[in-house]
Amino acid sequence: MSQRDYYEVLGVGRDADENELKKAYRKLAMKYHPDRNAGNDQAEERFKEIKEAYEVLSDASKRAAYDQFGHAGLNAGASGMGAQGFSDAFSDIFSDLFGMRGGGGGRTNLHRGADLRYNLEITLEQAARGTEAKIRIPRMDVCDTCHGSGAKPGTSPKTCPTCNGQGQVRMQQGFFSIQQTCPQCHGSGKIITDPCLDCHGSGRVKRHKTMSVRIPAGVDEGDSIRLSGEGEAGASGGQPGDLYVVIHLASHPVFQREGNHLHCEIPISFAAAALGGEIEVPTLEGHARIKVPAGTQTGKIFRLRGKGITGVRNHVTGDLLCHVVIETPVNLTARQKELLEEFETISLKDGSRHSPKAKSWMDKAREFFTE
Repeated sequence: MSQRDYYEVLGVGRDADENELKKAYRKLAMKYHPDRNAGNDQAEERFKEIKEAYEVLSDASKRAAYDQFGHAGLNAGASGMGAQGFSDAFSDIFSDLFGMRGGGGGRTNLHRGADLRYNLEITLEQAARGTEAKIRIPRMDVCDTCHGSGAKPGTSPKTCPTCNGQGQVRMQQGFFSIQQTCPQCHGSGKIITDPCLDCHGSGRVKRHKTMSVRIPAGVDEGDSIRLSGEGEAGASGGQPGDLYVVIHLASHPVFQREGNHLHCEIPISFAAAALGGEIEVPTLEGHARIKVPAGTQTGKIFRLRGKGITGVRNHVTGDLLCHVVIETPVNLTARQKELLEEFETISLKDGSRHSPKAKSWMDKAREFFTE
């Protein structure tokens, strides 16, 4: 990625809205477009820099990460998809450059391949530590027989006689002139008289591809990883689309994630809560011990700092929050019932001392009914 400030690259302020960004991008992209600067390597690099800046700033989530953390906040694939605005602006530039969408001026229309989405479910442990996953996706690939031309080997596509290779035709209706896609070549500018037998003239065939995806440590539900050029092949030799791998976290039997923090419920016995003691709790790294003071109530939260997850964007490590749940005993024996009944009898003699919350609640209830 470019290390120059993206706002400086586009020549806009940090408070620029979407329209200002798009206007600045179109103006600069038209000026430095490779088709207007043939053989000028500096112009080509400048165009790539402008394109990169707009792609980040036109996406709300990427822009927020960049504004807060700069280039370090743009982790590969941990941001959301926002290519639509960029695609629209890029189409506008083609229109201005060539007088038509997608090409013209004697050029063959190139159609970029479709972006693909793959939903990948991983465990909480894999999300916390990072992992590498193998995925298998169906997609349209370039035909090996015709190499994407759509024509039978030994032949080649012909220039469309209807539009003369422009891909569009102009229709005159009174005072109005309307430009529309060529009905014969469907916008490609070429016609295939002898189609390839394997792809039937489309230039693409459906295949399944297996690939490895590196999942960075700290990813969360809904994060996406973009694999550039791994989408569907473009028609008529166009650039391939991208593949977006969207992360989904599988339900965990112990922990629930909230940002970089982890939550878990710790059931303890009535006796342990009343008497206090030390209990062992699970963490992602193993186990830890916490001291439970005497008289602990249900809902008490113990915080273990630094035992959560380190975020993929801000690299801040969260905490583990243990929520105490006092478990009522079940399936009591006769002796256990006898002891509990004795305990209850003793406790009732001085209820305010042993059950201060219950005493306070009863006082409030009496006051409510009296009023």
